[in-house]
Amino acid sequence: MSHGHHQRTPFVATCPDCNVERDAEPANEVVEFYRRHHRHTGHDVVLTRADLDVDLEAEVALEDPATDVATVVDALESHYETGVPIGIVAAAMRQRGFTVGETLEAIYEVRMTGALYEPRDDHLAAF
Repeated sequence: MSHGHHQRTPFVATCPDCNVERDAEPANEVVEFYRRHHRHTGHDVVLTRADLDVDLEAEVALEDPATDVATVVDALESHYETGVPIGIVAAAMRQRGFTVGETLEAIYEVRMTGALYEPRDDHLAAF
């Protein structure tokens, strides 16, 4: 799908407070960037670009973040052998208006209820 210009990065994360922008590939680099940036500044970051291969738009109504996270993981799980990368979950949540920080918080909440687990680091699967 090249149109003569170079491939753009599928994920871009931005801190609206500092105007810092990071390209990310694979998606989990967004999560790494958020963790580092949040640790140093306390700021949240938003995904300003997220090219998802899967279109979930129609599948989920905006509810509370925890419900959305569970639904998103459920919907995406069939596309990933070893769990859905958290960055991909963040990208899908961004379509619903959530920041990376809010998404990670929601993931944590849902994991505490036992509905999701991490088959490997920073990858999610539903029980």
